[in-house]
Amino acid sequence: MSGIISGGSAGVSPALSLSLNCGRDARAPRVNWHYAAGRSMDKINLAQKFSLFKEHWSPKIVAELNGQYVKLVKFSGEFVWHHHDHEDELFLVVKGKLVMHFKERDVAVEEGEFIVVPRGVEHKPEAVGEAHVVLFEPKSTLNTGNVRNERTLEELERV
Repeated sequence: MSGIISGGSAGVSPALSLSLNCGRDARAPRVNWHYAAGRSMDKINLAQKFSLFKEHWSPKIVAELNGQYVKLVKFSGEFVWHHHDHEDELFLVVKGKLVMHFKERDVAVEEGEFIVVPRGVEHKPEAVGEAHVVLFEPKSTLNTGNVRNERTLEELERV
């Protein structure tokens, strides 16, 4: 992998630009890591983003990649039993503890751990106290899956 770091480029202030060829083909497109595909390439501070909201079970979009949303959500207590017909979900616990209930067993997920729930699997997340969780899921994922109720969110806020 070859990388070239240079000080700025047209339209980019003194921030560094990085061009990558990935060692595949000299004709491969170069990527400007400062700004690509109309999106900012800034880092995200999870603690700062979690501090922007208080509500539970209301996912916030913090980033997107490859047709997926990266969402932040605060859990408290139990959610509803549900499944997703077409989407897998990844739950990464940043703070607190999550218990993922499945019909046949329960899995405790601690800070710094994650669990992937495959599509079609019935599950019910439950927080022990309050848990801060990062979700990685396709953009089409509805928070309540196959269930429609007062907790269903058709549109999500961005933070």
